[in-house]
Amino acid sequence: MSISILQARRILQQAELLHSAEQVQSALHRVARQINEELADAHPLVLSVMGGAVVFSGQLLPLLDFPLDFDYVHVTRYRDARQGGEMHWKVEPRENVRGRVVLLLDDILDEGHTLSALHERVLALGAEKCYSAVFADKQNGCDKPIRADFVAMEVPNRFVFGYGMDIQGAWRNLPAIYAVKE
Repeated sequence: MSISILQARRILQQAELLHSAEQVQSALHRVARQINEELADAHPLVLSVMGGAVVFSGQLLPLLDFPLDFDYVHVTRYRDARQGGEMHWKVEPRENVRGRVVLLLDDILDEGHTLSALHERVLALGAEKCYSAVFADKQNGCDKPIRADFVAMEVPNRFVFGYGMDIQGAWRNLPAIYAVKE
């Protein structure tokens, strides 16, 4: 356990609600429609980036109206910290991606290093094409090495949590998006 229940509740109590659960669901449905339009005939391999994308993936998949194969990858740069560090692969792509259209699902595009590395790895393994969908794109003013093909919503350059994104290991399970008070 990363933080105590009291600490987690205090963080939430002091946080600012950025996007309500209704706004989150509206954004989810909009991005699902975009993905359906683009990948309807592709029969893609969908790779969910654990653990942040678990909520996004779990709610997005039933909204996709085409056949797909599903697997996951697990790579982290944060390890419950607030700043990204060295890339650590826990689970690399296991499904054969050679010749496949791949859709990467991730929770947030922050600096872009993780998603960029995943994109490069999938292409290096022989994928025909690699798309990426993120729930949140952080507007941090950085030159990111990659842009997501599909973005559900933008968030400000603040530490955000909820809807799969954690704060010190807590609150991935929130249906809305919150930011730590500045």
